[in-house]
Amino acid sequence: MGAVAQMPQRTPTPNDTLNSPKVQADKRVIIQIYAPKATEVTVGGDFQSSPKPLSLTKNDQGVWAVVIGPLKPDYYSYTLMVDGVRTMDPKNPVIKQGISSLENMMAVTGPETAFEDNKSVPHGEVREVWYSSNTLGMMRRMHVYTPPGYEKGSSKYPVFYLLHGGGDDDSGWNTIGRSGFILDNLIAAGKAKPMIVVMPNGSMPLPPQTGMPNAQAMNQMRDQFSSELLKDVMPTVEKTYRTVATPESRAIAGLSMGGFQTLDVTLTHPELFNYVGVFSSGFFGATADEADTKYAKVLNDPSFNKGKKLFWVAIGKDDFVMDANKKTLAMLDKHNIKYQYKETSGGHTWVNWRQYLNEYTPMLFK
Repeated sequence: MGAVAQMPQRTPTPNDTLNSPKVQADKRVIIQIYAPKATEVTVGGDFQSSPKPLSLTKNDQGVWAVVIGPLKPDYYSYTLMVDGVRTMDPKNPVIKQGISSLENMMAVTGPETAFEDNKSVPHGEVREVWYSSNTLGMMRRMHVYTPPGYEKGSSKYPVFYLLHGGGDDDSGWNTIGRSGFILDNLIAAGKAKPMIVVMPNGSMPLPPQTGMPNAQAMNQMRDQFSSELLKDVMPTVEKTYRTVATPESRAIAGLSMGGFQTLDVTLTHPELFNYVGVFSSGFFGATADEADTKYAKVLNDPSFNKGKKLFWVAIGKDDFVMDANKKTLAMLDKHNIKYQYKETSGGHTWVNWRQYLNEYTPMLFK
C-alpha cells in the first residue's frame, strides 16, 4: 500500500481541460490540439471550399487553435496535419472510417440539419452483416437498415441498394452519410415508404501496384463489384430479409465511384432495378471512351425507358467530376435515355450527398 501511495503525481497540462471542436453560438467552430513540440499544424475538411488547409496558431501553453466559419449548420469531416503527419483530433471520438484512413466528424446543428438529426421518432435498425463472398473468396461486410417495426412484423419490404464512393467502405453512408437518421425522419414524416436499405462495401481488393490503378485494374474492379452485388450481396439479402424481390420494388443509387457502379449495373442488367440514382458521377477514364460500345445493347433498346420509373442524376456545379458527368449525359441523350437532372451548388462532398439521399428516397416505390 505504501508503494502505491508514493506514486509520483502527473504534472497537469492544458490538454487535461481542452475541448475540440468547440461550436460557438454564432456557428463558428474552434478546432484545437495540444502539441507543444510541433512546429506546424494545419486542418482541412469539407467545411471549406478551397482545398488549401488552414493554419492553426500556437499559444504560449503549447495549444494550437484556429477559428473557422461561421458555418452553415451541417455535419462536417476534418483532418489535422501535425508536422506533416495526418493526425486525428484526440479530443474528438466521432470518426468516419475509410478503407485506409480515418477522419474526424463534427456537427453544427440548426434548422437546416433537421432532416439528418437523431430525432425523437421511431427508429429503424442498422446492422453489420457478414457474408461469404464467392466472387472474392473472402468474408465481406455490409450495413443493412431495416425500418421501424420490422422486427415485430411480417410484412415484406422494397429494397434500396445504396453505394458509397471511392476510399470509403460500407460504414460511410451510416456514419458521415447519416442514412439511418435520414430514413427514420422521412418515414416518420410520411415522406418515404418503409424500406430496407442495403449499404454494401463497393471497394474491391486492390491488385498489387504502384500509383493510380490503370484502366485494366479499374475494369477488373468494376466487373468484380457487379458480380459480387448480383451473385453474393443480393442473394444474401433476399434470403435473409423479408423483401419484395421484383424490379418494381428494387432501387439502386450511388455517389461518385458508387454512381459509376450504379451506371454499370443499370446498363448491363436493366431488368433488375426500376429506380436508379446517380450522385456526383459519370463514366470515368477509359470507361468513358468504351461506354458507348460496352453498353450498346441496352443503350439501343427502346424498351429501356419503359422499365425505369425513375432515373435521377444530381451533381454540384463545382464538382470536379462535372466533365465526366456531362459526357455521360451526352451519351444518354444520344440514345434517348430519359432521366431527371438536378444541378446544385457545392462540390464533391457529403454535404451534397446527404441532401441528394433526402430528395431521392421519397421518390422511390411510388
